[in-house]
Amino acid sequence: MQIAIAGSIATDHLMTFEGSFKDSLVVEQLDKISLSFLTGDLQVRRGGVAANIAFGMAGLGLRPILVGAVGEDFADYRSWLERHGVDCTSVHYSESQHTARFICTTDNDMAQIATFYAGAMSEARDIELAPVADRVGGLDLVLVGADDPEAMARHTEECRSRGIPFIADPSQQLAFSDGEGIRGLIDGATILFTNEYEAHLTEQKTGWNHDEILDRVGTRVITRGSGGVTIHRKDAETITVPVAREVRRADPTGVGDAFRAGFITGLAAGLTTRRCAELGSMLATYVIETVGTQEYVLSKAHFLARLAEAYGPESAAEIEPHIVCHRP
Repeated sequence: MQIAIAGSIATDHLMTFEGSFKDSLVVEQLDKISLSFLTGDLQVRRGGVAANIAFGMAGLGLRPILVGAVGEDFADYRSWLERHGVDCTSVHYSESQHTARFICTTDNDMAQIATFYAGAMSEARDIELAPVADRVGGLDLVLVGADDPEAMARHTEECRSRGIPFIADPSQQLAFSDGEGIRGLIDGATILFTNEYEAHLTEQKTGWNHDEILDRVGTRVITRGSGGVTIHRKDAETITVPVAREVRRADPTGVGDAFRAGFITGLAAGLTTRRCAELGSMLATYVIETVGTQEYVLSKAHFLARLAEAYGPESAAEIEPHIVCHRP
């Protein structure tokens, strides 16, 4: 399958705060908030939702097509992604702006406070999907992830008009979008990805209830943190998959992106929806165990052993023929 992943490409600046943000919040004074947190370290890592998802898919053996906008400072990052199997030919370069920056601080409770600088991402609205499809001989699926809002709307509409199946994954942009914009992003999607909070926000802003959303998308996938993932399909049984046990909890940044990478890899292999979710959940666990969204290394034997431990030997056996990891 030819799968394009459209969305943000960014550099992550990740810090940790030895304490709890909630201890510094005074509810009655939130309108006058002025806070500063002394962090213990700084990690500069590669990130952006589209790049993270593409990296995870490539790590499992696919060759996803990355679609997004970057600055001239992207050279080293591009080399990294291409070495790991990501097709970066369709990435747009800005002549005037830096690659986007994600600046995030995580406390001991895994709560996060983040700021995002869009930079070159604002030029993603200039990207047309037709030349991408022509270059690779057609697109079988496009994930439209968090990106410049105009770019997201353009990619979604182009998928609809050209009959290209698409996945709606608006994530962080839901907070800044109005109901009409969100309806335009999800209507007709084969899959809608959100976390639990975003699921409620989607219903609130669109004015559509759960069933009305299911009438407009093929499958609704809702991640619930430590509660696992719930998958709703119209006229089909709801599927719930628990999280895979982690060895340690280092940083949650990028966990959702890894889940999507594994899930889409399963889709490309023709696996059942449950197996797609199990594959995604297992990959997500690797990310929470590392600092940085693309710092994990996959060994196929180790990955399958953990998959069997989490979801049973049948799951590992069904998934095994469809993944190719960096290491045996």
